[in-house]
Amino acid sequence: MSRYLLIQNYEGGVCDQPMGTWEPADVKAHIDFQLTLNAELTASGELVDAQGVAAEAQRVTSDGVARTIDAGPFAQPLLAGFRIVDVESPERALEIAARSSAAPGPAGVPMQLPIEVREVMVAP
Repeated sequence: MSRYLLIQNYEGGVCDQPMGTWEPADVKAHIDFQLTLNAELTASGELVDAQGVAAEAQRVTSDGVARTIDAGPFAQPLLAGFRIVDVESPERALEIAARSSAAPGPAGVPMQLPIEVREVMVAP
């Protein structure tokens, strides 16, 4: 078994409408999809963690003495959340990412969200 981090962004898919502008039924369908996927992955023993994240962020750098905090905005796509899965193969991680990418958006149209898949490294 290997762990993979599936990073979900809300930019780059086919939907260019912020979720705050969606019809309430479309928001509910999207959230229900995410919760159902999490429940299925929990039942199969593959889900380690899944969280949504706030749009606001800060970036901290330090030389060990002083720190610098940058509150953005940042150029990267809007991070929506992540899942950590523990799966038998890289292919299974990609299958889960593909399913997540097809989350419904407005009018139920699959969003085709970019899901970044990274293996979680184990220290030697």
